[in-house]
Amino acid sequence: MKDKRRGKQTVQFSNPPRIVGTHTIAGALEARGPLGQHFDATAKDGLYGEKSFEKAEAKMMEDAVNEVLRKTANLPEYVDYFIASDLLDQIVISNSAAAKFPIPFIGLYSACSATALCSSLAAMLIDSGYASKVIIATSSHNSTAERQYRYPTEYGMQRPPYSQWTATGAAAALIADSGEGPRITFCTHGKVIETGLTDPFDMGGVMAPAALDTIVQHFEDTSRGLDYYDLIVTGDLGEFGHQLLKELARDQVNIQFPNNLSDCGIMLYDREQGVDSGGSGCACSALVVFSKLYKDLCEGTISKLLLVATGALHSPTSCHQGEPIPSIAHAVAIER
Repeated sequence: MKDKRRGKQTVQFSNPPRIVGTHTIAGALEARGPLGQHFDATAKDGLYGEKSFEKAEAKMMEDAVNEVLRKTANLPEYVDYFIASDLLDQIVISNSAAAKFPIPFIGLYSACSATALCSSLAAMLIDSGYASKVIIATSSHNSTAERQYRYPTEYGMQRPPYSQWTATGAAAALIADSGEGPRITFCTHGKVIETGLTDPFDMGGVMAPAALDTIVQHFEDTSRGLDYYDLIVTGDLGEFGHQLLKELARDQVNIQFPNNLSDCGIMLYDREQGVDSGGSGCACSALVVFSKLYKDLCEGTISKLLLVATGALHSPTSCHQGEPIPSIAHAVAIER
């Protein structure tokens, strides 16, 4: 136990698990963005052939998992755990998708930090010997999340410029104790941070302090320098939150990031697509990391990636009651 712990919040994997296969399904708007060519599949419209947006999101997750099984030549009975997360009440999307697979299921809720949390838990299960193969999946849908957390898209509400666009899509990955693919070497689980912000549109402002807290702790625990990673990618602060993160780092802890800091919410879209500050949602970081960045790691374009996925932990009820929005960030080091 002590040999795997590094500092206060970080785990180092003695036998780093590998990400041996991924599959991404992007929404139509996401497919028209700068990463469109890197997605495995795209939806023609928001309904994805289903009768509701919620059924569409669940089908996307189901299809992503099936494709990962196909790509890695695995049957469900060869997989020890299925870990999934989404944004909707009681993670109903993940539960619905999990019902299609005879695999022991672990459902998690961590808002938009889900990709890192699912990946880190899978790696911990494998490195500790409790599993050899784990499938993880996350999803979100603009039309399902917006009407739960804010307003139905049909209302045509005017959005503030600092708001973010919930990404539509799903992604899955198979993490295993052997095989080919980049390794998960460290994970740093974040603490819940609450700064008093109550605006459900200001996700970047809510989550930036949590991102900084986890980043600082990761580097303190690992004794690595900021320039160790080819890319430090947050997910997903958008442009406003990204700039705030850099300002907080400079003013509060005297950190100046080298030119290796980016954000999944910025990478997923072009500003001309009308997404205001950028992307958000469980699918946002998953689509970016398990498409282009995964390919970059496999091909050697980058060798060391730190994903710092962020999440705003509010609910419709807490927002309606004017409660402050808690946030969290989890970090996963993925290395070639």
